[in-house]
Amino acid sequence: MSEVKKIDYIIGKKIREGLQADCQSCFGLCCTALNIAASSDFAINKAAGTPCPNLQSDFSCQIHSKLRDQGFKGCTVFDCLGAGQKVSQTTFHGQDWRQHPEISEKMFRVFPIMEQLYEMIAYVAEALSYTVDSSLFNKLHRQLEQLQRATELEADALLAIDIPNFRLPVNVLLLETSEQIRQSFIEEINGKSARKYDYRGVDWIGKNLKGKDLRATDLRGAYLIAANLQNADLRGVDFIGADLRDANLRGADLSSSMFLTQMQINSAQGNLQTKLPFYLNRPSHWVD
Repeated sequence: MSEVKKIDYIIGKKIREGLQADCQSCFGLCCTALNIAASSDFAINKAAGTPCPNLQSDFSCQIHSKLRDQGFKGCTVFDCLGAGQKVSQTTFHGQDWRQHPEISEKMFRVFPIMEQLYEMIAYVAEALSYTVDSSLFNKLHRQLEQLQRATELEADALLAIDIPNFRLPVNVLLLETSEQIRQSFIEEINGKSARKYDYRGVDWIGKNLKGKDLRATDLRGAYLIAANLQNADLRGVDFIGADLRDANLRGADLSSSMFLTQMQINSAQGNLQTKLPFYLNRPSHWVD
């Protein structure tokens, strides 16, 4: 690895690690801007742009320590990656929507766009932390710079972004990254056993996969709700878009799983023996 490439690799890793929500620097945007439908994850219906009744005047949550007990499990799962404080402190220059109601509607519309930009930044920065060929590395680097520039745009320019078209080149690069990284695992595994690796979009809801060697499997968009993945080897697995709600990850090795998000992990079940990628935090509800 060249010195320039090594520096960019370190920068990519630090960027991914640094994408953390700072709720104290945000004006409760996830509690206000987003639509909530009553379900097993949320105890109430709430329209987008309407503050949650639990949101206090200082933008903190009055039931924060009891969210799961009060039927708001979805709140403990959500992670904006820092988009909330970016919109609050940079896009709108520290003006909160309560003191400046004239900006509220625009702020609430900008937040979901910024959230998606931050998600793409997280994926691309993670991809830069892997050992990929020079051509792909350079394309990822340029894409990261473009995404970062977009987050600095004024509110009207952010609202004009065509997010689906913005995602297209990102998806192409992430697929290429996934193929390169998983191939290195496959070459190692094939010396021991040959098996199928493409399970994109598979329905494994409730499936018992305890202790399985699933290294290098493509699980993009897979349905893994309540699947038993206890003690499974999930290194090199591509998890983009996979639904991990209530999946059992106790003792599983996800240390080098690709493109996992904090929301996916927060929605699953795990324990102290679960091995996570460097950029994810162990959820507080993983107590056993």
